[in-house]
Order: sequence, then C-alpha cells, then structure tokens
Amino acid sequence: MSTPAPIRALSGTAFATLLLIALMMGANHVAARIAFNHGADVATAVVFRSGATALVLMVLIAVQGVPLAFTARHKRFLPLIGLLIGLQSLCLYSAVARLPVALALLAFNTFPLWTALWDRVLYGRRPERAVLIAMPIILAGLALALDVLGAASGLGAVGQWSRMGVGVGFALSAAALFGCALVLTQHEAGALDGRVRTATTMVMAGLVALCTVGVQGGFHLPQAAAGWWGLVTLSVLYGTAFTIMFTVLPKLGVGSNAAIMNVEPVFALVLAWLVLGQTIAPVQVVGALVVVATVMTLGLRKR
Repeated sequence: MSTPAPIRALSGTAFATLLLIALMMGANHVAARIAFNHGADVATAVVFRSGATALVLMVLIAVQGVPLAFTARHKRFLPLIGLLIGLQSLCLYSAVARLPVALALLAFNTFPLWTALWDRVLYGRRPERAVLIAMPIILAGLALALDVLGAASGLGAVGQWSRMGVGVGFALSAAALFGCALVLTQHEAGALDGRVRTATTMVMAGLVALCTVGVQGGFHLPQAAAGWWGLVTLSVLYGTAFTIMFTVLPKLGVGSNAAIMNVEPVFALVLAWLVLGQTIAPVQVVGALVVVATVMTLGLRKR
C-alpha cells in the first residue's frame, strides 16, 4: 500500500474546483428528489446516473489511452466492490426520497466511522486515535441534526422516528456499504487506475440497479416535465463531476477525495431550501455543521 502524499496548500483554482464538485454532488441529490417527487423511482435513477457516468468515463479512458490492466485480484474484488456501490446507491437515494436531502447526506457522512470499523474487522487495522476522538463528536452532531428526541419538530422521539426512521436506516446502511467498499478498494484495487476502477464500479452499480428494475416490473419514469428535468440533471451533474475529478484535478495536483468536498451536505441544505422549500430547525443546522466540520478535519489531518 502506498504512503499517502503529504498535505499541500491548495491554490485558489483548486479550491474553487473542489467546491464546484461538492456543489454538483449536492445538486445531484436535490435533482434526484425532484425526479422522485414526480414519479421516478430509486432504481430507475441509479440506472440513469450510473450508465451516464460509466459512459463518460469509458470515453475518457478511450481518449486518454488508459490501459486496461486487470490483475487476478482486481477481477476477484471489483465485482464485489461494484455490488456494494450499487446497493449503496440504492440505499442513499432511498434515503433522499424519504428525508430532507441535507439530513440524508449528513447521516451518510458517517461513512468514515464505518470505514474504520470495516478496516478493523476485515484487515485487523486499529482505528487511528483521531478517528476514535471524532466518533462521539460526529454521532453527537448527527443526533442534533436528526433531532432524535423530536424536540425541534415537537413530535417527540416516537413521532420523529416513525416519520424519519426508515430514511435514516437507509442512509446509515448506505454509509456502512460505502465504508466497506472504500476499505476493499484501498486494499484490493488501490493500484488500479482510478478512471478504470470507477468506470467498472459504475457498470456494476448500474447492473445491480437494472436487476432491481427487473424485479419491480420495469422502469418507473417521471410523470411530469419537472421529473424528467430532475432525472436528466442528476445524470449530467454526476457524470460531469467525475469528468472534472479525472481531468482537471490531476492537473491541479489535487486528489479526487480531498476533504473539502465533504461540504456537500451544506450545499445540499441551501439548494434544498431554495429549490424544494425544505427547511430544518436551527439546532439541526448546528448539528449539521458539527458533522461536516469533524469529517473535514479527519480528511485534512496529517498521517
């Protein structure tokens, strides 16, 4: 396993590019909610999104002449990673369909905790001290953001969880699946070119969603123009964000997993308020900022 590169100062262009990617990712989920509100279902959205992103990456691979060099280990683990990402995508969009978009993404943002847990379970690696310190802080912030006692909503704990419990369950499941996929990727496919790895993963994720479409009896497409705009927009935003990750960021000397992109829930909060009229209580905003700040601090720490 390669040693992580030392943290370097970001240029203004790099910082702005990372914020743009985070904005696109947050907007992608707001667009998804619009599609869901107008008749599209989760599996259909994942098929469109994964297919569009895989196509974009395949074009990049062809244009840039990226070699397709798969080892026996890659062939063994990439299907499993793709399966996990496919299930994660279905779970996360299921959360977005049920919760305020920002809260769904905040619950999903607990994935660094799941990553540490899976690394311990699968590879015997002890969590870093910084992760252990961050765990209770993230969980406390998440408890505030989700209003677990129902104080902000006035519904009480039982009422709040009867309204949000299923959505939160989907978001946390997505975080657990994503954390496992990250650990497997790091240990079993980290040396594979990121464009090839991501394209393969998107193809597998699309196939998982396509199987789900088959089980449910076919595609559930939007029933209104707004829904089609949402479906097309989420696919374009996701594909464009990945294009920027693999074309612009390398030229700026920035990793595609830079911590600044964890501000995605903040962008989603603002966009969901502007576009969907979704609002959350001030105490929930405080909790959201605690989660985002802690996750960003974890990403920016020196190793």
